[in-house]
Formats: sequence, structure tokens, C-alpha cells
Amino acid sequence: MRGTAGFTLLELLVALSIFALVSVMAYGGMGQVLEQRARTEAQAERLKYLQLAFNVMSRDLEQMVERGIRNEFGDPVGPLVGGSGFQGVEFTRAGYPNPARLPRSELQRVAYVTDQDRVLRRTWRVLDRAQDSQPGEQVLMEGVDRFSLRFLDAGNEWHDNWPPPGQDGAAVGLPKAIEVVVESETFDRLRWLFRLPQAAQAGAAGEGAQGGEGAQQGDGSP
Repeated sequence: MRGTAGFTLLELLVALSIFALVSVMAYGGMGQVLEQRARTEAQAERLKYLQLAFNVMSRDLEQMVERGIRNEFGDPVGPLVGGSGFQGVEFTRAGYPNPARLPRSELQRVAYVTDQDRVLRRTWRVLDRAQDSQPGEQVLMEGVDRFSLRFLDAGNEWHDNWPPPGQDGAAVGLPKAIEVVVESETFDRLRWLFRLPQAAQAGAAGEGAQGGEGAQQGDGSP
């Protein structure tokens, strides 16, 4: 009786080698797919936070009003101060929610400052601050290499500081627009342009005058 034919040792070795090669190629391809997916998800997450930062800044800047304050030492500070020497921008905005109808102003003092590679959003519960007035902080962006601002005046000239050098902040008012530049390894260089509404500038004086007394009363309020 004729014996059953089988695989030789050489044939088995060739088959195993081919199987191993195909497995390595498949694993490498799957690894690249998973790595690309992880990078895409990380990029999408960073883009989400960047979009959130843009929306927050847009909401704040486009509700800016012309109301100065007094700082912790009682010194007057203009409605908007920013640029080199300040490392950010600080201003007064309208629309501070007050659902509990507390005796305080509906204006809010907001600042954007840098801290190493982060951009922080600071807010105060009152406009005219006492020495124990501490701001709340929110991390708006991380991994930032550069955060800078420019200010467009009524004559369509750009300035790195506001108020412009040699000009009184109370007299010059608010700029027409603010340019924000953010640089990072992730998104290279981003340039955002925010236009300040003229209606808010025109109505700021009356609303701000009402906000001063209420702000002092609301020092301990949320």
C-alpha cells in the first residue's frame, strides 16, 4: 500500500517564513493605522480646545465697554490696558450673568495673561478691587510659544500697547479692533481679529456708572 504524502521539513520552513513575513507586515500596517488614529484624535482634541478659546475670547472682547476701575492700591486703571509691559490684556466687559439678582454690577473685569507656555483667563468678582480681591483663573490654552496683541485706533493705525504711548487712556477710548497672535508647535501661527462693537462703546459710560457701587457691595459674592 502506498504511503500518504506529507510536507517535507523544507516546505514547512518556507511556509512558516511566509506566514511570519505576512504577520509582521500586517502588524506593522495596523500599528501605523493606530498611531495615525491617535495623532488625529489628539489633533482634534487640541483643535476643540483652540476653538473654545477663540469663542471665549470673542465673547469677552466683543462685549468690551468703556469703564475704568481702581486696582488693589486705589490707583485708577483705564477701561483697557494691554501690550508690552503688561504681558497680556485687561479690560471691562458687559454681560456678567447675575441669575441670583445679587446687588452687584453686571460688568466684569477680565484679563488674559501668559504663564510660561499657558494663556490664563482671569476674572474678578468686583470692578473696583480691594487689597484682598483675588481673581479666578481658567487655563485657556497650553503649549503656547507666543501670545501677542495689537490694537487698531480710530485712525486705522496699529499699536503694540493700549493706550498708545503718550496718550491718556480715558481720553483715547477703546480701539476699533484687537489682533491676537498665537504661536505653537501644533498650529504654527494663528491670527485672530476681533472687532469691537461701536454700540457697546457708546453705551458704556452710563452702564459703568451704575456698576461702580454695586461692584463694591458684591466683593464676597460669586
